[in-house]
Amino acid sequence: MKIEIWSDIVCPFCYIGKRHLELALEQFEHKDDVDIIWRSFELDPTAPAVAEGNLAEKISKKYGISLEKAEASQRDIAARAEAVGLTFNWQKARYGNTFDAHRMVHLAAQHGLVDQAEETFKKAYFTDGQAVGDPQVLRSVAAEIGLPTDEVEEVLASDKFADEVRDDECKAQELGISGVPFFLLEEKWAINGAQPVEMILAGLRQVWAETHPTPQPTFITVDGADAAASCGPNGC
Repeated sequence: MKIEIWSDIVCPFCYIGKRHLELALEQFEHKDDVDIIWRSFELDPTAPAVAEGNLAEKISKKYGISLEKAEASQRDIAARAEAVGLTFNWQKARYGNTFDAHRMVHLAAQHGLVDQAEETFKKAYFTDGQAVGDPQVLRSVAAEIGLPTDEVEEVLASDKFADEVRDDECKAQELGISGVPFFLLEEKWAINGAQPVEMILAGLRQVWAETHPTPQPTFITVDGADAAASCGPNGC
């Protein structure tokens, strides 16, 4: 089963949704047959590498709400994250542009390290308070993942993987994806948002049943004599 996930590194619900999917897969009978493909999505393509001000102030300005309400919303999200074993230190989160981080994730995919990249970049932002738009942070995270230094420098010094990021975003537009996380199963079924674990698990099982129908037995009709001869003491 193929699962494509559109996600942004600085999206808290993407981090929570990622963990919900992982918990659902732990209970999914066919988890070894699941292939996860990460797709790039930028919540704010115009953001500077490192934005000024704290996260709550940005949320307050973006949605036109008071700072108190913005802080309350971040506390609520942090509580949801904590419920699944994640730490969201929103007070020290350093919001910024994620385009280069997405390019680094594509590099990680070439080395079979894409899942580690998604987890490590999200942890760097949400838990460790690092600015994932800062080149030095990108280098540090890439080293932690185990990416080759020369290839990391090549990406940072060029526009390598820019087309791959844009292609992911163009496909999102074609599919009408306006928010993340967005899970696309077998290019047909969608799970939108950080849905509860049990709902994701039910979706996985439904899609598996749809795409792997149980073979039905084939019956052969014989004449009466043969039918009688095939009868046993417990039935025919």
